[in-house]
Amino acid sequence: MRVIIRKTYEEMSKEAALLIKDRMMKKKDIVLGLATGSTPLGLYKELIRMHKEEGLSFKNVKTFNLDEYYGLEPTHPQSYRYFMDTNLFNHIDIEKSNTYVPDGKAEDVEKYCQWYEEQIKKAGGIDLQVLGIGRDGHIGFNEPGSSFYSRTRLVALDEQTIKDNSRFFKSIDEVPRFAITMGVGTILEAKEIILLANGKNKAKPVAQFIEGPITSLVPATALQLHPKVTVFLDEEAASELKRIDYYKFTENSSKQLKKEIWL
Repeated sequence: MRVIIRKTYEEMSKEAALLIKDRMMKKKDIVLGLATGSTPLGLYKELIRMHKEEGLSFKNVKTFNLDEYYGLEPTHPQSYRYFMDTNLFNHIDIEKSNTYVPDGKAEDVEKYCQWYEEQIKKAGGIDLQVLGIGRDGHIGFNEPGSSFYSRTRLVALDEQTIKDNSRFFKSIDEVPRFAITMGVGTILEAKEIILLANGKNKAKPVAQFIEGPITSLVPATALQLHPKVTVFLDEEAASELKRIDYYKFTENSSKQLKKEIWL
């Protein structure tokens, strides 16, 4: 696991965008796993800039989103399909037919979740998965206690998640109580993973998942089992790490070798 620490949110977002650009240049038809929420907005903003100013093309790219609120129409302002269209897809040259976001109105949810998994496999699997992290350590909507073998499925949201997400709705009563999410097992099958976190309120879960014991009570700790994970943090999110000097030292050493060193 590589830990990249930058002073500000803007700097860490640009650093993450550079990694994605590098992978896209190496594989034009890359399959990206994408996340929503406030954390990746800076990343998406930079990718849009790269497309418009540097000619970075998404023409042959396929994307699969982690999750979607269950019960929301794709046109709902708080749906994740609406989020992705507004904050990324509408501003780049990606084919909309190549963008997959779970259907929050699926009638046969179990059958639909199996279909979603099949589409990922048909695409050749996810090459690079983008993640954020919740204050309780969740990734996607895999709440504490989620099995590390879990697949795409319907889940009940934790009370803390509902409270955290209520800022996007008019009231907490409007926040959906269920969501469709990729499972931890699905996420771990990605060939490469990046996780972004910023702000003081993410410092505790960041320290837990990077340096704590592996436990389903902090779902993100499952990433310790993956061979190729890069974590992008601002200084506030990194503030509770015990080995922060080591991470900075290994990054500098990696730059000198001009290679990525995986810990």
